[in-house]
Amino acid sequence: MLELYHSINSVCAQKIRIALIEKGLEAKEHLMTLRGDQFDPAYMKLNPNAVVPTLVHDGHVIVESSIILYYLEDAFPEKPLMPEAALDRVKARMFNKLIDEYVHTSCMILTFATAFRPALLRLSPEEREAQFVKSPIKKRAELKRDVVAHGLDSVYVREALEVHDKLLHWIDGAMKAGPYLAGETFSLGDIAVIPYVLRLTLLQMSRLWDRYPGVAGWWQRVSSRASVQESIMRRMTESDWAPFRSIEADPWPKVSNLLAAA
Repeated sequence: MLELYHSINSVCAQKIRIALIEKGLEAKEHLMTLRGDQFDPAYMKLNPNAVVPTLVHDGHVIVESSIILYYLEDAFPEKPLMPEAALDRVKARMFNKLIDEYVHTSCMILTFATAFRPALLRLSPEEREAQFVKSPIKKRAELKRDVVAHGLDSVYVREALEVHDKLLHWIDGAMKAGPYLAGETFSLGDIAVIPYVLRLTLLQMSRLWDRYPGVAGWWQRVSSRASVQESIMRRMTESDWAPFRSIEADPWPKVSNLLAAA
């Protein structure tokens, strides 16, 4: 039996939901709000970092989204999501590594500097700090403090944009070798990247790939897949859309200036 602890807007959880559908697997869902329930002692016994997703398979707990993706591939190989060729498998793993080491934190920075910022600013400084200090990952709390305080003027934003630019450059380059990030077949490489490109569109930053023509074609191809529509777009409720619709000003003028100055 598979169980998945997740949240609809979590980019990491979105990856797992796509993979489950692509593999034809069903999991019992534990839907979380991430408004404090991630710090529940019972959940933190499963995931001490107080993040989602968490997968439980026949009582065995697996955490970290890229590890979960590889676990699903190993445990359920019948509908493979890794290419056959060794070098293509390297490509899929490299995209996962880029996401894990650089893009995920950069995505958090851009999201908290824009979409999640207004709601946090409505709290008192004491209430905000009470939320930040709960995180077991102190660096994440430090980044959130700064970007909520300063928005796109945060010292962390320019580097976050540069990291996303690198991701888009990689996608564009991959399109010269095939329709998907690891060649001819849809893979864990594509699944790892999809939520982060979607997040850029939700943050009104899709013009970041204007100079990368391959990205638009790839995005149209993968975003129209039934698994992506079913696992993300059709799952988003009004409350899930709300933070992105509440972005108070078009971020693009400031974003483009930051990139031009880089």
